[in-house]
Amino acid sequence: MSPKSDILEFEIEVDCEYLEDQSKPDSDQFVFAYTVNITNTGEVGAQLLRRHWIITDANGKEQEVRGDGVIGEQPHIDPGETYQYTSGAILKTPLGTMEGSYQMQSDTGLEFDAPIPLFSLTKPGILH
Repeated sequence: MSPKSDILEFEIEVDCEYLEDQSKPDSDQFVFAYTVNITNTGEVGAQLLRRHWIITDANGKEQEVRGDGVIGEQPHIDPGETYQYTSGAILKTPLGTMEGSYQMQSDTGLEFDAPIPLFSLTKPGILH
């Protein structure tokens, strides 16, 4: 199979949770946990090499995060498999967003980006 015929499809879903017990609103520290499910819906396995996040708070302040793998791992995800991990983010506002991409390498050597759709980090009760 040539790289041009690789069917590389990844579905990325994120669930977020506000961590009230770790947050300090009086000090502008709002802590969120997010759980990511990365499902290989394609026909070729791939390894997650790097991550790129853009974290934006309610004031419009952007923070970019780049690094190898996720939570210290560079998982290989075969077709039909899902890799799940949980991590966290700290914002200075009770509302923000995250988006980004995972840099992947297919089993055939092709490097590509798997986009992470925009999702909200929201303290309960902030939005009506």
